[in-house]
Amino acid sequence: MTALYIRSGDTFTQAPHAVVLRSAQHLLSQHFRRGAPVLSDPAVVQAFVTAQLAHETREIFAVIFLDSRDRLIDYVELFKGTLDETQVFPREVVKAALDHSAAAVIFVHNHPCGDSSPSSTDKVLTLRLRSALALVDIQVRDHLVVGETVTSFVGEGLL
Repeated sequence: MTALYIRSGDTFTQAPHAVVLRSAQHLLSQHFRRGAPVLSDPAVVQAFVTAQLAHETREIFAVIFLDSRDRLIDYVELFKGTLDETQVFPREVVKAALDHSAAAVIFVHNHPCGDSSPSSTDKVLTLRLRSALALVDIQVRDHLVVGETVTSFVGEGLL
């Protein structure tokens, strides 16, 4: 891992990890703010969701709500589960999307085990949610699975 340093006058000291993480989160939040064009830079989205979920010890299912121009409305963690699963209720996802006046969404969840490969359950859930949201004209742009890396359903040809 590369060390980062803080300059104080003519001396340099190694930056504590907590300071580096806070600074990185601040920079990400500047790029991933309300009204930001989310899909214009997938790397920023992946870095943001990694910062939000990679450290979690239980599964969390979140939704990124987008307006009609694919700009960020909000990021909301809707469901929290156990070490290897979480229950996701399509009705609640649709309700939250309507409450946010979203035109599109990106699903995000983590795999605490570190393997970001989508499971068969993940694939079935994504299709169910996509069908439910289609009934109210809300599009699903992607589903990201966060582990040691981030896997995109769109990138894998699954959506």
